[in-house]
Amino acid sequence: TSQTGWVGLHRRPNLQPGETLLVHAGAGGVGTAAIQLGKVAGATVIATASTDEKLEVCRRMGADHAINYKTQDFAEEVKKLTGERGADVIFDPVGGDVYDRSTKCIAFEGRIVVVGFTSGRIPQAAANHVLVKNYSVVGLHWGLYRARGPELIPPAAAALSDLYQAGKIKPFISVCMPLAEAPAALASVAGGKSTGKVILTT
Repeated sequence: TSQTGWVGLHRRPNLQPGETLLVHAGAGGVGTAAIQLGKVAGATVIATASTDEKLEVCRRMGADHAINYKTQDFAEEVKKLTGERGADVIFDPVGGDVYDRSTKCIAFEGRIVVVGFTSGRIPQAAANHVLVKNYSVVGLHWGLYRARGPELIPPAAAALSDLYQAGKIKPFISVCMPLAEAPAALASVAGGKSTGKVILTT
């Protein structure tokens, strides 16, 4: 998750200090990593999540602002928080309606990073909208780097190791369960009830 966050913030959208980063599903595995890495990079981080408990996780990870997308229109909230400018980088592992609404709060020359589709619906990028609002949509398939860009993995791993050793990032593990309870653990993740990473122990 940290390597996904690293490439998904630095290599693909080239996040810069002082920019605003919007992280969807901020309490999840890649979300908690992206929040921490965004803060380390000097960004103002806005996170979305589906419950008040998950919003608290986002704040604990360092999010400057946390929005409940079930009860609030996150696009309008992001515009308010940024003085109508919008987010410079949007990290989206959700897709579906969340992607659609993200196009309403992307900044001029902003970048939407498509990380996944946990919502179950693959959105369609409207090329005319991309042109009119002057933003970019970039994909992130981290696993593809093993085959197409293996030379990029060691520097990312080294940078993450340095940040961890310096105490600037820490993987968020919400619960440890014995391997015998793997079905229950998987059900928790699949049902959207988990936060961070669920660890199975032997």
